[in-house]
Amino acid sequence: MTAAIAALVSAPAFAQGAKQMTQLEMTQAIIQATKPLAFPRGNRLPIRTMSLESLGTPDDAQADGLLRDLDARGLAVNARWDPGNLDGSLAESLRLGRLQRRLGLEIGVNANACMHLFFNGDESTAHIADDGAPFFDDSFGAGSKMGCPFALKPRYPAIKAQFGPFLEAYHEAGLTVDFIYLDWEIDGPIEWNGAWEHSKRCRRCRESIPDIGDFTAFQKALRTIRCEMEREVYADTVKSYSPKALIGNYAVYPNDGYRYWYDYFEQPPPAGAPYRLDQRAKYRRWSQEFPLTGFTFAMPVVYTWYPTFGWYDFEDADYRWFYNMLLVATNAAKSTPADIPIISWLHWHTTSPPDNPDPNVKQFTEGKYQELIWHMLLRGIDGLMMWCMPEETAKETQLIQEVYAAALEYKEFVDRGTPICLDVPITPGPVVSGLRLGDRLLVRRTDFGGEAGEVVVRLNGRDVKVPRVEGRCQVIPMPR
Repeated sequence: MTAAIAALVSAPAFAQGAKQMTQLEMTQAIIQATKPLAFPRGNRLPIRTMSLESLGTPDDAQADGLLRDLDARGLAVNARWDPGNLDGSLAESLRLGRLQRRLGLEIGVNANACMHLFFNGDESTAHIADDGAPFFDDSFGAGSKMGCPFALKPRYPAIKAQFGPFLEAYHEAGLTVDFIYLDWEIDGPIEWNGAWEHSKRCRRCRESIPDIGDFTAFQKALRTIRCEMEREVYADTVKSYSPKALIGNYAVYPNDGYRYWYDYFEQPPPAGAPYRLDQRAKYRRWSQEFPLTGFTFAMPVVYTWYPTFGWYDFEDADYRWFYNMLLVATNAAKSTPADIPIISWLHWHTTSPPDNPDPNVKQFTEGKYQELIWHMLLRGIDGLMMWCMPEETAKETQLIQEVYAAALEYKEFVDRGTPICLDVPITPGPVVSGLRLGDRLLVRRTDFGGEAGEVVVRLNGRDVKVPRVEGRCQVIPMPR
């Protein structure tokens, strides 16, 4: 293990000014930080991380060994398609795909670059003022010239064409995509930030949405267009080559009508936009966009977003994180049909803190973060995916992989069990999640506080008593 790899494995972050690791060193650090699985993975979805979208070596023999080591740990590698570097990224993607197919591994792809940009700054995509002057919405950041949602149809062919060379080359090489995702966020129609006010000023938006003064109508109109873009340009195009592929996009998943988190670029809801209040949290009303996209897996985002900590008054700092993140995961789990896999994004380090963060915002502890992952798996989350800063990679991967590996001991439950607990306690205390398989229950209880007695879970008219057991699962017979 080189000094650079050792530093990444042992330290929570790079020292200021430290040399950035190469992709090969990053891959080796991930392998060093994790252990081979003690139980077979079978068909269980592997862990994916944005830090493993290349291996960092041109040597096929070395790449083969790295893929084997990663697979032994339940970790998968994605190719990264980049139409801006078509020849280079295509050659590397095909090479990786051939190696994976030879080893019997799933072929995964990050196709995010292919989906950008619809709002490319051209005046043809701008809003139109009453005097005919074009204008853009700059409330999403200086680099994002957001325009009119109803001006984007002519951009469909150009964006769709960016997927074509990759899909055609894979087809000619006899490679089928098993998993493909986007991180398509700040582009296309988005109803938040200053979008509503800008659309009210736009002559074309007002003509297209007669009741534009109603935020719910505005949201529905924009999300409908956004879903059409995702389906026609991306999902249907991929399916025409790989009909069985798992296809998704960051943050698109079935829901209960609300979203319990804000992305780093999103501002609080504008006046007139509906939300539900929970202490200081404002949970926004959300459209049912997933069925309109043609996606074949759901992709919730379970992150430690910095503002979340200040939303709640729980004295237990860990429960501020745990409560919100379990709300997000449970929302997806209870809203997604059983035949749709849920592959959830995860991030442990506090996400997107300001330059001068409040010292009272405490980092989510490792132990309770891993408990959260257990509860996600026991509520029906099928796959885990991770984004983090480069310096956080080894630790973030280690925390997820330890739970993933341990859960394989109960593979029959996590593969075929039915969730029995989908409530999230509104105050700190015992949290119970579990899966039922036949006449047995796999349960896990995590306590926030000193409650020592049994927790009673009502299931099909019967009382299931769950004693306090720290840090491990329990298999309990179903009461008769």
